[in-house]
Amino acid sequence: MTSYLAEYAFVHGGVETNVLIETDQGSITGLRTGVADPPADVVRLTGFTVPGLANAHSHAFHRALRGRTQVGEGTFWTWREQMYAAVAGLNPDTYRELATGVFAEMALAGITNVGEFHYVHHAPGGAPYADPNAMGHALIEAARAAGIRITLLDTCYLAGGIRTPMNETQRRFSDGDAQAWASRVEALRAAYAGAPDVLVGTAIHSVRAVPVDQLATVAKAADEWSAPLHVHLSEQRAENDACLSAYHRTPAQLLEQHGALGPRTSAVHATHLSQVDIDILGDTATSVCMCPTTERDLADGIGAARCMFEAGSPITLGSDSHAVIDLFEEARAVELDERLSTERRGHWPATDLLTAATSAGHASLGRADIGTIAVGQGADFVTVNLDSIRLTGTDPRNAVESVLYAATSSDVRHVVVGGRVIVWEGVHLLVDSAPQRLGAAVRQVMG
Repeated sequence: MTSYLAEYAFVHGGVETNVLIETDQGSITGLRTGVADPPADVVRLTGFTVPGLANAHSHAFHRALRGRTQVGEGTFWTWREQMYAAVAGLNPDTYRELATGVFAEMALAGITNVGEFHYVHHAPGGAPYADPNAMGHALIEAARAAGIRITLLDTCYLAGGIRTPMNETQRRFSDGDAQAWASRVEALRAAYAGAPDVLVGTAIHSVRAVPVDQLATVAKAADEWSAPLHVHLSEQRAENDACLSAYHRTPAQLLEQHGALGPRTSAVHATHLSQVDIDILGDTATSVCMCPTTERDLADGIGAARCMFEAGSPITLGSDSHAVIDLFEEARAVELDERLSTERRGHWPATDLLTAATSAGHASLGRADIGTIAVGQGADFVTVNLDSIRLTGTDPRNAVESVLYAATSSDVRHVVVGGRVIVWEGVHLLVDSAPQRLGAAVRQVMG
């Protein structure tokens, strides 16, 4: 049982002062505002406390590419070849060490839950490890070492492109067919059944990587397990063109036809959609995960986030390839990118962007039990330093706007996950020398 006193906190849809948050066994059991006489043993959170942030789309090993893929010119497709080169350095041990550092970086940025879109399943050449889920276990162990929750989105990946065979690297991603994928994932799910910090979800890598006759098998497994289902959707115009040529349908239409859309599904990127596609996603209440720092880094384009939201799709956020890990930057980029594309300001209230970074993101990862500071919710919250050089002078009444439009991950002061402090005064309490450890892991993977 631990009680926290937040100087300012986002509760009940607004900013409140002197908020007493009582926790027990990982949940919030009491909540009072305007508390003048807190218990003597209260843990004081100086700054602005918000719900824990949800990173709804991550590829942990892409972190090793930071700074390397920014050299020279190219497109998404040339970047992808550089990304494949990084796969060569991955095995269960190097992946665990790299992911521990990456997840520690996320914790330091206020992320308390990550959706890890996991597709490097097997050894070089495609042979399974002795434990076919060794790489998945490594990622889960890494999240636990860093003290954050994880929804491991185990990804079905079976083809090199539409009607295109896999290359040597891609063979590591494939289980052969969707039924074999489902059998392997079922064993992984059984290993973590009931774990409060781990959920095993599902993913279709893309309509490029899962043949049309395999889509329904993945969708059916996700439905039977009541599991989140994520999918890369229309990130590139070339994907749309290939899908239309082969199937006479857009990727969104193809996924709808095979039962892969709905309230438990998240479409990642959704950059190049027609109005028909937007309506399909909205009508099925499919979430859309925007990853603006990756989408601009890879020159993908700007998705119509507000149109999708108004059509009925909840918006969530991810750091994807980890060009940076900063959910505040992802959130404001949703608004600022739309300003650039429309030449108009004010598409998103700051509270909507905070929702995208918190409760909507957690829900898309199958965790509706966290994401708000309220009695009965998981005790995940983050305190931002309002005295930093970026935020000093903030009017507390406008704390949401100040944080969403000016804060960076460096302004995160304290992080609590499941009632346990994992970051205090900007220092990770579980991963010693986190920057040095992450740097060593990157160098090991990249050779």
